[in-house]
Amino acid sequence: MAKSLTRRNTLSVYLVALAGNIAFSVENQYYNVFLYNEIAPVPLYVSLMVMITAFVSTITAIIMGAFSDVKGKRRSFMLYGFIFWAFTTAMFPFAAFVRPVIMAVITAILFDSIMSFFGATAYDAALKAYVIDITTLDNRGKAVGIIEIMTLLATLIVYGVSGLIVAAINYYNYFILIGLLTGIIGITGSLLVEESEDLMPLTINTWKHLKSTFNLDNLKGNKDCFLVLLGIGLWAIGFQIYFPFILIYLEHYVGLELLMASLVVFIALMVSILLGIPIGILIDKVGRKKIAIIAVLLQSISLILFSYSFEIITLIITGILWVLFMSMFHISSQTWANDLYPKEKAGQFSGYFLIFNVLIGMLLGPFIGNLIADQWGSPIIIDGIPGLVPPPLIFFIAAFVILFSIIPIIKAKEFRHIKETQ
Repeated sequence: MAKSLTRRNTLSVYLVALAGNIAFSVENQYYNVFLYNEIAPVPLYVSLMVMITAFVSTITAIIMGAFSDVKGKRRSFMLYGFIFWAFTTAMFPFAAFVRPVIMAVITAILFDSIMSFFGATAYDAALKAYVIDITTLDNRGKAVGIIEIMTLLATLIVYGVSGLIVAAINYYNYFILIGLLTGIIGITGSLLVEESEDLMPLTINTWKHLKSTFNLDNLKGNKDCFLVLLGIGLWAIGFQIYFPFILIYLEHYVGLELLMASLVVFIALMVSILLGIPIGILIDKVGRKKIAIIAVLLQSISLILFSYSFEIITLIITGILWVLFMSMFHISSQTWANDLYPKEKAGQFSGYFLIFNVLIGMLLGPFIGNLIADQWGSPIIIDGIPGLVPPPLIFFIAAFVILFSIIPIIKAKEFRHIKETQ
């Protein structure tokens, strides 16, 4: 009899994914804003913090994911991860009290790195592996769809209300509030986690577990998995070319008020949230590869259409399309990669997913987007400071790069075998 997603473990995925994504959404935006506004208005410091913590998260996910494989446990990694994740989130703003300023910057980066360690342990290593443990080919797409919904929902919550909360209670109380919220939701979800009966401790240590992945036979045996991850990495580069600049483009190139620019993204995210689970179910029925290829093609077309849109209605329609196909690719490709992970290395491979989906994309994508803006952007002056506005060309280049992800995806085989039994 195939495994089914029980109400308890489904609820645990909802809660842990929501808590993790709230904390990560705050880190991705408001840690940077706080460092710039409250410690030192130096973009280099922000860039360094983003790069260092992306590296810390990736390495942590690989090592702690492998450690959780060896121990045969996910629940304790989530539980203790969220306890310390909540505490370090609340501690972050107190770096501003350190003097001199350069030491405050170093402290902020250190605090963010420590937070990233616990976050990557609980979410990227343990939760992602847990989803693989409790699902099969028949329902894994639905579970990954839940994570995608919580990612989008957390983005809406953080971007929708954080500015108002900070204005009302200041940055310090805001981070304490986020820490409490992350802790309460995440710890509750972790306590609901039921370890898979199939998850057993390994007889080797973590280093040998990691080392064994990279012998020639294992690399050949996991070729399809790495092809899918390569496709995800190429897609992530294309995505990061335009996404960091989307609100800047809508406000300063198209000419929308910031509220209307945010509304375009808000509506698109809401539609994707509503369709997240149906997309996951469709992927389980139709197959990962077909949906991934369709999503790549349609997202590329949608981005080009979006670049030609200047009226609010067409911006909303084309925005809904590229966000929807973005979610479709997220769910299908991650589910496909999960299918291909070696069963005894689910935690370790969840870390490799971060290399392609986060680290490579965040290092190369914004650099390309910035290069396009430098060469072909429109000049602008804001508060007496000259700058450049990214042009529609960023969507064309992004669409072109995203199309390249089809090459490894077409070459990869869709994993099919005798379905697991409970």
